[in-house]
Amino acid sequence: MLTPSQPVKALAILVLAASFLLFTGIAARADTALAMHGAPKYAQDFQHFDYVNPKAPKGGTLNLGVIGSFNSLNPFLIKGVPAKGLRLVYQSLLSRSRDEPFTLYANLARTFEIAPDRRWITFTIDERARFSNGKPVTIDDVYFSFETLRTKGRPNHRNYYNQVAKAEKLNGNQIRFTFKGEQIWELPLIIGLMPIVSEDFFDKIPFSETSLVPPIGSGPYLVEAIDPGRQIQYRRNPEFWGADLPHNRGRYNVDLISYDYFRDRDIALEAFKSGQLDVWFETDPGQWKELQELATENANLSSHIVPMKIPAPMLSVAFNTRRSLFSDPKIREALITAFDFNWINKSLFHGLYQRTSSYFQSSELAATGLPSPQEIALLKPFSKDLDPRLFTQAYQLPQSDGSGRDRTLLRLAKQKFKEAGFRYKDGLMINPDTKQPVEIEILVKAAEEIRLLSSYQKSLKRLGIDLRLRLMDSAGYQNRLNRYDYDMVVTDWGQSLSPGNEQEFYWSKNAAKTEGTRNYPGIESDAVDHLINIIRDARDRETLVQATRALDRVLLWGQYGIPLYHVNEQWLVTSPTVRLPTQPSFWGTRRDLWWQAAY
Repeated sequence: MLTPSQPVKALAILVLAASFLLFTGIAARADTALAMHGAPKYAQDFQHFDYVNPKAPKGGTLNLGVIGSFNSLNPFLIKGVPAKGLRLVYQSLLSRSRDEPFTLYANLARTFEIAPDRRWITFTIDERARFSNGKPVTIDDVYFSFETLRTKGRPNHRNYYNQVAKAEKLNGNQIRFTFKGEQIWELPLIIGLMPIVSEDFFDKIPFSETSLVPPIGSGPYLVEAIDPGRQIQYRRNPEFWGADLPHNRGRYNVDLISYDYFRDRDIALEAFKSGQLDVWFETDPGQWKELQELATENANLSSHIVPMKIPAPMLSVAFNTRRSLFSDPKIREALITAFDFNWINKSLFHGLYQRTSSYFQSSELAATGLPSPQEIALLKPFSKDLDPRLFTQAYQLPQSDGSGRDRTLLRLAKQKFKEAGFRYKDGLMINPDTKQPVEIEILVKAAEEIRLLSSYQKSLKRLGIDLRLRLMDSAGYQNRLNRYDYDMVVTDWGQSLSPGNEQEFYWSKNAAKTEGTRNYPGIESDAVDHLINIIRDARDRETLVQATRALDRVLLWGQYGIPLYHVNEQWLVTSPTVRLPTQPSFWGTRRDLWWQAAY
């Protein structure tokens, strides 16, 4: 029988125990899906993603082509050029669905527990998870992956994982990550996507050195064979531990995936036409028309047009503002003005491309018209550092007459050079700082980029500017790209419907000063850094959309590159045995969803 004071004491003990459990996270609910905003699309008992064919047969071979070369099987370093397809070897704690903006589902982690404010997340490793050598995936492997990528990995990994205040092994199969700073809302998802590597494997192979030793991973494929620089093959692992997880059903259907490397696209295209390759992705509208006609006439080929539901990539000729010539936005705007897109589109691409006018093209994230009140509130504190036209004008790219010799635009470009202090003398544009004629080099990696830019070369010649196009092999190109050793470079930035921490890797001051990031223009802007912080910690969709539109506006008015073109479709031609899902994901058609109808 309890005394009068005992119920009070018992209640106090229960409250203390509950507080302790809540503090340690043990009382948090074990979940299997985590959305950046809102609720996950799929219920906890879902059987497969909507965009897969769960009855797709297993078997056969898929031959794919790659332009360039490779010299490494370690995709986590900026050293070397890693082989294509290595993502098939590795798995992460959680796995992303491709028909939601940003939602993750249980993978190597069977469940997770997360703080209401997302200050920490605890993963429980699936006891069934195995590496390809049969050894279990443990919290030691997770901790090793975190520490190794945080200290030795690519710049984006180092940046993301250094936002973790503490990583703790809690017990036999649980590990907790606690985050520091204020921009933490996306970090549990970022950690959930961390690739998990084998500690045993990298005890034998130095992580920091490029290697051609086939890696050990926990993914659905194994490296079957390599011919360095020429070919790599992956064999589907018949013992893949996660084959029957709901998010994997209908995926990873082909037994053998082979990537063959070619010196240029013309050679690769001939290999496809002769039956050496099973799939060809096309981006050139003229070539696409020819391939469609070929597929109509040839029973051994099928053409496909797959709609894309994510922002079209910003393909651009980026200026390197680390170079003094391009540090002046007036010069950058002059060079944008001299680019005759209409002539290029009409003459080279049959008028089938659309000019890209946003870093988040064809999505609700794109800046259109004048800035909204919410955007203005975000941007006003930085108005002295921004182009004043940003607040009063919608950004518009120059429109040429399509002649390839638009004198009005060339005169306007020349005037902008003059306003920046340059002078035109004896047919040459003279740099006031060096007293020398202006010379520019664009770094390119493919012959079609030279074709694209040859007319621009002629336009700049009329302005007295010597433009050189430097074609590099893949290793040399990647090395110069990593070191930002170029004047201008043809590149692109892909975006999802849920931008976040990757924007820092793309545009931040820190990225501008760190080798191997994607801040190719060398952007250093307080406004950009501020908007990135808001984007990555947005607690609701509307905040994310408004901040992203503001960022888009700042990037456009910053004149950091010459926007090129896009289509909102994926064009591909396949051999008759290759089958694609009838319902594509937001990302178009993904190769891990294909299957062979006959083999």
